[in-house]
Amino acid sequence: MAMLLVLFVQPIYAEANTGNEDSAGVLHFVDGKGQWQEPALVLGSDFDVRVSGLIADSTLVRTFRNTSDQWREGVFVFPLPEKASVYGLTMKVGERTIVGEVQPREEAKKTYEKARDSGRHAATVEQQRPNLFTTRVANIPPGATVSVELSYQQLVNYRDGVFELSVPTTLTPRYMPGAPLAVTPQQWQGGWAVPTTEVPDADAISPFTVDVADVAADSHRASVRFTIDAGLPLARVSSPSHELVSRQDGQVMMVQPQAGEIVMNRDFVLRWQPLAGQEPGAAVFHQQWEGEDYLLAMVVPGRAGKTRLPRELTFVIDTSGSMAGESIQQAREALQLGLETLAPGDLFNVIQFNSQPHALFMQPEEATGNNLARARQYVSRLKADGGTEMAPALTMALQSQRKNAGELSGDEASEEPSRVRQVVFMTDGAVGNESALFSQIRRQLGDQRLFTVAIGSAPNRHFMREAARWGRGSYTAVQDPADISGPLVRLFAAMEALVLTDIDVRWPGQPALAMEDSFPRRPGDLFQGEPLLQVVRGVPPVGELSVSGRLPGGAAWQRSLDLQQAASGSGLNRYWAREKIDSLLDKARVEGLEPDKERITRLAVEHSLMSPYTSFVAVDVTPARDPESVLLKDNLPTLLPAGSQPGMARYPQTATVAPLLVALGLLGLMFSAAIALLRRRAYP
Repeated sequence: MAMLLVLFVQPIYAEANTGNEDSAGVLHFVDGKGQWQEPALVLGSDFDVRVSGLIADSTLVRTFRNTSDQWREGVFVFPLPEKASVYGLTMKVGERTIVGEVQPREEAKKTYEKARDSGRHAATVEQQRPNLFTTRVANIPPGATVSVELSYQQLVNYRDGVFELSVPTTLTPRYMPGAPLAVTPQQWQGGWAVPTTEVPDADAISPFTVDVADVAADSHRASVRFTIDAGLPLARVSSPSHELVSRQDGQVMMVQPQAGEIVMNRDFVLRWQPLAGQEPGAAVFHQQWEGEDYLLAMVVPGRAGKTRLPRELTFVIDTSGSMAGESIQQAREALQLGLETLAPGDLFNVIQFNSQPHALFMQPEEATGNNLARARQYVSRLKADGGTEMAPALTMALQSQRKNAGELSGDEASEEPSRVRQVVFMTDGAVGNESALFSQIRRQLGDQRLFTVAIGSAPNRHFMREAARWGRGSYTAVQDPADISGPLVRLFAAMEALVLTDIDVRWPGQPALAMEDSFPRRPGDLFQGEPLLQVVRGVPPVGELSVSGRLPGGAAWQRSLDLQQAASGSGLNRYWAREKIDSLLDKARVEGLEPDKERITRLAVEHSLMSPYTSFVAVDVTPARDPESVLLKDNLPTLLPAGSQPGMARYPQTATVAPLLVALGLLGLMFSAAIALLRRRAYP
């Protein structure tokens, strides 16, 4: 019986302690039978997106309707586009409108808490990641609705003659590597994960994730409207994520989802394409804001020649638990398409990773028919499970090569062709330690280029885009399982066609000032279909912008752009300020120093922007709730991304030692039964 006790109770005890010991890093699968209660707050969202040229200006209205008979505080963690510049906050309670202001982050937190505790209506929005934010709304009366209006802008993505814009509505639960910190999570935070040594704010970026059926029937729905004024005639507007209905008024296009309100369980992606022959080869926009000139220029180099160098191509595929469902199917299909692009003379390898990485070959092998057949079979058998340990996989991929130069003999070295080394990284980016991974990419990249492919209906686009930027490659999103080949064919074609290297940008007049306030400071290489984008402050629209570089084969390339032809633009100052802040953060990361917090805060406040060190806060001056009345907090969940495995939902769990107590109870009954049997034998 003692042996049975050990065998039976020990696993249950271990399960009971899972939430306290290792839930920080591992994405556990649960069956939805935990202590989950539907939130008292019903969440509604309204996106109004207005596109002018290359800038999209959006108004996002969140409504929090209190269906209970008690006062509530609502907390909601949500995504925004990875390069969003948040510049406005307004709170509406009944007929009252309260305009928010930017404050240093800690000051905004204190302002909000003081208002909340004194019974006043208040709202705050703070940045957790460049694409992840938290809204808090205090003192929502019973039966009432409070709305929070957020204003943000983003740059429209342009590639291969197609414009694209995404509206994120949910997020994939992120993997939190590292050991749990020996601290108690603060009341200011809340989530399914606990802080770890590698993700100290894990509890702030891990909202509970539930199925659509676990919230009210009218909750977590959104209306979406687009007004597109691209400045040129459009051939078509499409979406890989939703059916559309559109109408046109001259060159202005109005677009909405055909279904009306959409469920917030996948990104809304919109694409529009100019008429054939109307694709922009260059464009420049100008804005004057508070006496300063701002210019935004786009230059699209011509197509590359037919020169194709042999490649060493490493495919890295994420097989962690967050990729379960449609995502792993998309990733497998994407990798199979990549294998088809290999030609005789190329070298390749396939690396899969979850809790640890595993390579198909010990070293990159030639793309022979036999090796490709082995790779296709290997890929077809991949399944999703386990954690998302990206760092070891990146190390294996970036340090993988057939032989180091020092290991080649003289004859081998002379016969070894010059190869272009490329890494294709396929993942949903569901990690919380993005900054550490960016630093790792920079350290280990060498002469390689890293291309990222975002998989799933709600990928971490910030990680994917920035990883590609640090890796001197490009980023591609796969949204529609039915049209997976479209974006990937363009990506693999571009990878074979490097268009421009050694790019140099020269603004007219004051070159020193232009270099200091022009971004990106050092433009990366361009691949087929990619535009060069530059934003600058302090340069008037006079003279010419000169862009030069080298074409494949070493030939020089140069183009000039007349700045006097600049079209009127808006929001360029905010876009410039966002790029400036990002450059200061990048500089600190590269040099291993603390960011210049004071300078970043000053820039953000000057341009009314949210940043890692500033937050928006809006407070009503009139108390609404008696401070003696109870205020309950609702941590609103996000919806499980469409196509994910249903068991990946993360519910609040309580009574984690309940299985142990049940086991002890059963053990007691066993002892009682044994004693009763012994007594019956002793006294027949």
